[in-house]
Formats: sequence, C-alpha cells, structure tokens
Amino acid sequence: MRLLISILLGLAILAGAFFLSKKLKDSKQPPRARRDQTVNTVYVAPAQNMDLPIMIETNGTIKAQERIELYSEVQGVLLPGKRAFKPGQRYQKGEQLLQMDSKEFYSSLVAQRSNLYNSIVSIMPDLKFDLPESFDQWQAYLNEFDIQKTLKELPEPLNEKEKYFINSRQIVSTYFTIKNLEERLVKYKITAPFSGILTEALVDPGTLIRTGQKLGSLINPAVFELEANINADYLEYLKIGKRVTVNDLSGEHTWNGFVKRVNGIIDPATQTVQAFIQLSGAGLTEGMFLEASVTAQTEPNVMEIDRSLLTSDNSVFVVRNDSVLKKESVTVVSVSDRKAMIRGVENGALMLNRALPGAYDGMIVQISNPE
Repeated sequence: MRLLISILLGLAILAGAFFLSKKLKDSKQPPRARRDQTVNTVYVAPAQNMDLPIMIETNGTIKAQERIELYSEVQGVLLPGKRAFKPGQRYQKGEQLLQMDSKEFYSSLVAQRSNLYNSIVSIMPDLKFDLPESFDQWQAYLNEFDIQKTLKELPEPLNEKEKYFINSRQIVSTYFTIKNLEERLVKYKITAPFSGILTEALVDPGTLIRTGQKLGSLINPAVFELEANINADYLEYLKIGKRVTVNDLSGEHTWNGFVKRVNGIIDPATQTVQAFIQLSGAGLTEGMFLEASVTAQTEPNVMEIDRSLLTSDNSVFVVRNDSVLKKESVTVVSVSDRKAMIRGVENGALMLNRALPGAYDGMIVQISNPE
C-alpha cells in the first residue's frame, strides 16, 4: 500500500512540474529586437523627364589614315641624304627619303642599252635594201638613241614582214629586258608618296640594305582614324558620313569627325561591329586614346542618371514620405560606361543622386538636401 502511495505521489509531482514548466514557457515573451538607431543621410534630386538624344559612346586609339611601311626591293649600300633619316623627320610629297648606291647596276644597264643600239645598227643595211619603207623611222630612232637616258618606245612596224624581221633579231625582247632594268633602277631611290613624318627608322648611312629589308615607317599626321567597336544594336544608326564628336579623356579638347567606314560583319564573340571615324585637327597624335559620341535618336519622356544609381534588376531608389527608401522598377532605354537613360520615374519624385551602399526597400533615411 505504501509503495502504491509513493508511486502516485511521484507521478503527481512529475505532472505538476510539467504543467508548471509549460506555464512558465508560455508566459515568457520573446526579446524585443533592438532598434537600429543609425539613420543614413542621403542626397536626392527631383526627377525631371524630358526628350533626350541617345548617345552611342565608344573609345579607342587613333591611327594615321595614310601610313606606309618602307621596304627595300633592291640591294645596295645606303648613301647619306640631305636630311638625316631619323624618327620625327618631316618630308614633303615627292621628296627623297633614301638612296642606295646604284653605280654597279647602272653600269650594267648602260651596257644593255649599248647592246640594243648595236643590234639595231646591225639590221640597218638589211632594212635599207629589203624594207626601204621602214628604214627612215629606224634611222630616226638611232639618231635619238642615248645610252645614258631612258629608252624611248620602239617604232611601230609598218607591216608584218618588218614585224617578223625585227623580232627575229631579238630586238623587242632586248628592249623589254632593258625597260625592266630601268624600272628596277628607280627603286634604288625611295621618295615620299605623301607629305608626312617619319615615325620609325631602322637603317643608317653605310648600311648594306638587302632585298625585302624593312627600312622604316612614314605617316601623314594631318588625317587620323579612330577604330571603334559599336554594339550591334546601334548598327542602323551608323550611317556613312554621320557626324561624330570626339574628345580626350580630360574632356578639355574636342574634335569633330564623321563615320568613314563601317565593317560589314558583326563579331560573333562580342556582338560588336567595327566603325572607322575620320578626324583631323590640331593636337591630334597617333596613338592617342580618345572617346567618341554619336547621336543615335531622340527618346521622349526619359531622364539620364549616373549608372551607379541603377541596380542590377533595373531599379532605382526614391525617397517617399521624406524618410523611407522605395525601390522602383524602371525601363532602361540605353546604357553607357558612365550614364544610363531610364523611363518610369514620375516628375518631381525625390530620387537618389548618389549611390548608397547597402540600400534596401523600406530603409529609413534622412534627406540632406531636399529640393
């Protein structure tokens, strides 16, 4: 009997302890979250929608439109010139750049001309008796023949008989061999194909120049081209002749150019197309890094903001009730490296004009410069 009473008493104590712990647990209130006392200060500006042009912005380095790599087509020792063949030297169109020693080659050429002269002299008796009607024109050719000067064109045959006779004596083939040598002689002297400046010089006087050797580079510093990669979405706006504004990185200097050429293919990797912008003006130098802006079209009811204010999900933050951040979705019309053109914020809405790190929807803020 005592054992039974002890068991019942133990069970009663356990039940009482269970109900007491449950009551205490239910009466316990969760700890209140501490309110963040820090209020961020934000800078805002009222939204103002208007009609704005879409600007296609790109950049790149400029190169001279006229440039030539100088190579030698003949072999010879480089002779001293009137001007030192050095980078930075300026030349006018047609002015001599380089000259190689051609005395040996010239002597060989003169010998070939002499051989041709002797060949023509040897056929004169036959012409006089067999082709008297052709004798006079060949005699006149001999009278004007000068082995020190460029060959004049051979007389035209008066008939088939004269043509066969002249060719049988190898006169025509010798003539063209000499003309080929005369063309080669010209290559011992290199002249400027356009007015420009020497940007590279790889040889000095006294150097033995070999066939195919690179000698230097010449550019025209008056006209340049900017090669730009434009998003393929704007291809329809890249019309030949379209005006372009170009400026340096500091924005202090501006030049006007125009679209000269547009490549006919789109790069499949970057989805861009090459456009070549021609420009000229004082202060331009090959290799300069410039930025270009092309006006595409005008968009109505839009505003331009700093790209840093646009979130990854195409939203911006506006201040509502003077103290609460509200995240609002917008339509992105165009995006450049620094700016974004958007549509969807009503006029007058207080919109952040400086990015706020850690901003979220519903965040309590304090306006620094209400307008």
